[in-house]
Amino acid sequence: MKKIIICGGHHNSALVVAEELIKRSDQVFWFGHKYSMIGDKNPSAEYLEVTRKEIPFIEIKAGKIQRKFRFWQNIFRIPVGFWQSLKALRRIKPDLILSFGGYLALPVAIVGYLLGIPIVTHEQTTVSGIANRLIAKVAKKIFITFESSAKYYPREKVVFTGLPVRKEIFGKREKLFFNDQRTIYITGGKQGAHFINEAVFKVLPQLMEKFNIIHQCGSASQFNDYEKALKIKSGLGDKQKNYLVKEYFFPEEIGSVFNSADFLVSRAGAHTVYELMVLNKPSILIPIPWSNRNEQEENAKMLVSFGLAKILSQKDLEQGKLLETILEFDRNLEKYQLKKDLPFLKEPAEKIISREIKNILS
Repeated sequence: MKKIIICGGHHNSALVVAEELIKRSDQVFWFGHKYSMIGDKNPSAEYLEVTRKEIPFIEIKAGKIQRKFRFWQNIFRIPVGFWQSLKALRRIKPDLILSFGGYLALPVAIVGYLLGIPIVTHEQTTVSGIANRLIAKVAKKIFITFESSAKYYPREKVVFTGLPVRKEIFGKREKLFFNDQRTIYITGGKQGAHFINEAVFKVLPQLMEKFNIIHQCGSASQFNDYEKALKIKSGLGDKQKNYLVKEYFFPEEIGSVFNSADFLVSRAGAHTVYELMVLNKPSILIPIPWSNRNEQEENAKMLVSFGLAKILSQKDLEQGKLLETILEFDRNLEKYQLKKDLPFLKEPAEKIISREIKNILS
């Protein structure tokens, strides 16, 4: 039995690999965010889903340089993340660290490297983030989702794996509504997106005249968007039965959500875009403009190139163009179909990653 640390962003992908490693009798420990933002009082979806699977969870309070939000609190957390990583790694004594990128993974990987622990990392996006570029310098292998990412890393370290996809999106596929209206799934990711939520709340009564709405609004305590959504829902009269809103959907629910949705309104995170490709789901994508190296914009453009998406900019969202964009997209929905073959491997990504880890540890 080998001890393996998993850390970093995109916990959906990481959980797929964790389950594959556990299946072969490895012991997995998870270093992650218990709360999605500094000051939040509600546990993150990452923490809830990982602990539900009884994987030991170690909270790392890492920091990053973020000028527009809690700058000094993030700065002070940078050394804290390194110190907590050192304490936890010395206690657990893992055989390998598997990073999924992001600022939390950076102190874990750097400290692990200094302690002589092998590092491997996975790049989810079409571009390369600062943290992953630094982690790549100490990693033995760099797993990539898209072949276009290979140019950012040393060729001899790169392994094209694709992205581990949670099986639940193909699982329980019950219809959530039984009427003739089309259904929209609106999501800003597991933690929600306050800007999207605000725009949705302004036009929700108009949307309900034509659509069923599934809304994942997030659980951030700073905004209380879920409570706002419930208040608006209570005023929808007979239409409230066609508005399903939750803070987030657990894995056992997500198959039915995707199966019920005719199209999505979503951010353009790497994991979301990849699942939309796999499921062949048309989408209106609203990239986060402040994402590293504009990665969400690049993710969105890729899905547009496959014929499945339309981009709505953050600026247009804030200028009140959500409703007209949705109505236009709905009128032309039949046009949003795959134009070319998708870049997938025949073997699941988690199998490839598991095998590569085994080779390193053998």
